[in-house]
Amino acid sequence: MAFELLTPTEMADADRLTIAAGPVDGYGLMRRAGGAIADLVLARFPTAQTVHVLCGPGNNGGDGYVVARLLNEAGQSVRLFALDVARASSDAALAAADCPVAPEPLAAFAPRGNDVVVDALYGAGLSKPLDSEALAAIERTNAAGAAVVAVDLPSGVSGASGDVLGGAFAAAVTVTFARKKPGHLLYPGRAQCGETMVADIGISDATIVATGARCLENDPSWWRGQFPVPAENDHKYSRGHVGVFSGGMAATGAARLSAMAAARAGAGAVTVLSPGSALAANAAHLTSIILRRSDSIEDAIAFLDARKPAVLVYGPGLSPEPEVGRFALELMGHAHGRFGTLVLDADGITSLSRQRAAFFEARKRAGPGLVLTPHHGEFGRLFPEIAADASLSKLERARAAAVKAHAVIVYKGPDTVIAAPDGRAAINSNGTPLLATAGSGDVLSGIVAALVAQGMPGFEAACAAVWMHADAARLFGPGLIAEDLPLALKEVVAGLSG
Repeated sequence: MAFELLTPTEMADADRLTIAAGPVDGYGLMRRAGGAIADLVLARFPTAQTVHVLCGPGNNGGDGYVVARLLNEAGQSVRLFALDVARASSDAALAAADCPVAPEPLAAFAPRGNDVVVDALYGAGLSKPLDSEALAAIERTNAAGAAVVAVDLPSGVSGASGDVLGGAFAAAVTVTFARKKPGHLLYPGRAQCGETMVADIGISDATIVATGARCLENDPSWWRGQFPVPAENDHKYSRGHVGVFSGGMAATGAARLSAMAAARAGAGAVTVLSPGSALAANAAHLTSIILRRSDSIEDAIAFLDARKPAVLVYGPGLSPEPEVGRFALELMGHAHGRFGTLVLDADGITSLSRQRAAFFEARKRAGPGLVLTPHHGEFGRLFPEIAADASLSKLERARAAAVKAHAVIVYKGPDTVIAAPDGRAAINSNGTPLLATAGSGDVLSGIVAALVAQGMPGFEAACAAVWMHADAARLFGPGLIAEDLPLALKEVVAGLSG
């Protein structure tokens, strides 16, 4: 299975390149797409009383005309409703001419609960809100409770952003072609898609590559080859050393969660750098994790010079005060020859948002690798101009932030987006609401750090960590709290290593 995600523009390029290469033409691709939809309807809804096919004026509507023809030929009761006539001389016009089912006006559409609605009004390329006729069709479908099969994407959902443009069908099944689109994975559109299936209509992998697509659905299949597996002659420091900065006496738990996650994710050594006031609290809870006092930047540098950790985690359990951000800037300034990557989370991000100019200026200079793991609020504080740009999708915002900060961005949420400064990106699809619990983000930062410390590149490590984090939560199940996640990683790591 391939995991590229195609924007509507890239999908159009894939269609064009396939047609140019031959032997199939545009109408041939349309017949294949319509055939896949018709086969699904017959297999999935054999007891449907009537199938209502709703056709728009473009190629999505053309797919619908093919569906109506094939279902009619199979003996299914079919009614066809057209929002507008197919564009003259188009492939959709050819499909309409070949369809023996007479189109009715969309205003006459009135489904019943045991009917199936094939939504072929608009596809992934929709960029403006649905008109009143389409919205009325959605309302009638919802009122009837009829099952919806969406062609490409539920009408009303943007394939590029996942935004719902005024309203959208809620599909039981969505069938798209060649590859998924970002809108299948980004909310709120993702919630409208139901089960999403990808139909092969003869567009080759080489053609997909030729589109220049640089976004992937996050899946172990493409990063597993870089997942760290210990060698027989490894020792604890060759497996990577992670340093985690702790908060004060009343805020030590977050750092310990991050540290335990780093250890469970394979780091050979993990050190918690604790202020003196919190040493006793941390010592009471740590056994395999190393504990070291660190009250100042000088203490931190002494640790770095002595131990040369591969990765530092900074932010969990700290405070949003400006001095926390200043300390982060000093760490980055002293990174050369001392550590390779900094993972910034939580208050480490919020505090830097109060000295954004200094942070972004520092990132223009040579410095450590950087992974930022903001949730929506933290993202908006550090990148307010990007967050406020309503024309950008979550994917585009993450990419823009990665370029601005010269960092890998993990833009968290139910549809977490991971983006690298070079334009690569991934959208996570195994997220779970079980992770909506205090401290789960601290665990994620530790997993990222451990994978980078073991030699996994930053982008791939962030993608793997996000997937592992969600998989561990799913394995544990209901009742999960953040303390459960590090141990739940054991089974996840074993599966990936095996």
